[in-house]
Amino acid sequence: MGKRLLTIVQMNDLHGYLEPHAEIIWSPGGPQFPTMGGLARIASVVAGLRGETAGALVFLDNGDTFHGTFPAVHSRGEALIPMLNALGIDAMTAHWDFAWGPGHLKSLTSQLNYPMLAANCIDPSTGERPFSAQMIFERGGIRVAVIGLAATIIDKSMPPRFAGGLQFTSGLSELHSAIEQAKTDEADIIVVLSHQGFPQDCLLAESVAGIDIIVSGHTHNRLSHPARIGQTLIMQSGCHGSFIGKMTVSLDDGRIDLVKHQLIPIDDTIPEQADIAELVERAMAPHRAMLSEIVGSTAKPLHRATSMDAPMDDFLLAAICDVAGTAIGFSNGWRYGAPIPPGPISQNDLWNIIPTNPAVSTVELTGVEIWEMVEDNLERTFSADPFGQMGGYVKRFRGLTVFGRIENPPGHRVVDIHAGQEVLDAKKRYRVAYVTEQGVPAKFGVDRANLEISAIDAMASYLRKGVLNDIAGTGRFVAV
Repeated sequence: MGKRLLTIVQMNDLHGYLEPHAEIIWSPGGPQFPTMGGLARIASVVAGLRGETAGALVFLDNGDTFHGTFPAVHSRGEALIPMLNALGIDAMTAHWDFAWGPGHLKSLTSQLNYPMLAANCIDPSTGERPFSAQMIFERGGIRVAVIGLAATIIDKSMPPRFAGGLQFTSGLSELHSAIEQAKTDEADIIVVLSHQGFPQDCLLAESVAGIDIIVSGHTHNRLSHPARIGQTLIMQSGCHGSFIGKMTVSLDDGRIDLVKHQLIPIDDTIPEQADIAELVERAMAPHRAMLSEIVGSTAKPLHRATSMDAPMDDFLLAAICDVAGTAIGFSNGWRYGAPIPPGPISQNDLWNIIPTNPAVSTVELTGVEIWEMVEDNLERTFSADPFGQMGGYVKRFRGLTVFGRIENPPGHRVVDIHAGQEVLDAKKRYRVAYVTEQGVPAKFGVDRANLEISAIDAMASYLRKGVLNDIAGTGRFVAV
């Protein structure tokens, strides 16, 4: 048939960002914060690519779509349905999309005009998959098999309500049978749509023969050039809809070659598609006044884009410790959350920091428990086995200085911990503040209590005390 071209377009880890927002771009002079993203701009880019490719295009969404901003969480994902359907997506998989349980995700995806795919998701009570494993799409005369892999951590490190009794595997065994099925279905190109993470997807490519392309999500990598592991190409395109990935491959007598890859910035040079902009405005209008309220200001940029610690979480922890009256605080090492440049801070910014707005909580931990919790988290972040990496960034903490060696084996990375200026006392009980189940896992501590103040109210209260500048008492991991 001669050489044929196929373009894969990727949107990953949208996290509910409907509109343009600040994004962090690293430069030798420090971080920059251009305004990027927005579904109406993404729609324009995809429409242009469809025209260029004469329809020989598959548009895939890696998930973490329905959760992460006020409109997304307030509506439990419902607000996004009209614009997602209008974008012309072909398939998705999921992670945070399970936040309200499998039943609710089934309800959401039943309203989409494209499938949710998860070959690695099993209902152990029936042995059945609640979501389809794969689909075949024919584009430009090419049969494309898309196999979905949801995040493997949903039943392991997320709150129990996410999985709701479902089980999630690494997908290694399921991929073998799915690839055989794709071959039986006479697929020309086999694509894995994965929310496992870039390290995990590299291992999948090494371990499973027959994968042509992995469209990777979860770890928010901005790959300017696709990775190649053996014969497998891997793409990943950042987060928040700030970039869209485009990969064009050629198929010639069964041989698949990379023609071109682009990480397309969704910036202000891109016009908005009017019909999508109208749908976004309908979703935002009821909340616009509340979200635009200015609650304070910051003299320094707040972001969450660094793995060991981040100024956005320094602010969150300072606020929760302030209202709880504790010196020590913990929160999860989330990756999502648009940065806040120096200047005013709005209610929308606070909701982007912690869109679930949990209560500020307290718990008593012994020094031994703090040490063990930090060790556990370092292993979940830096495990040599990619499937042992079951968190985001390093757990955020305040009031502690942890001295450690990342290169040490599991359970031996922490060298010493100081609480304030004192060496952590193994037997002493420390009252600490935290937010969410992931801040202090349930197996640690006693005497848990929820305060009558939410995380967002705590941050607003802290801002009323003055402009954010240096936040004293911040926790740090010091590599020694």
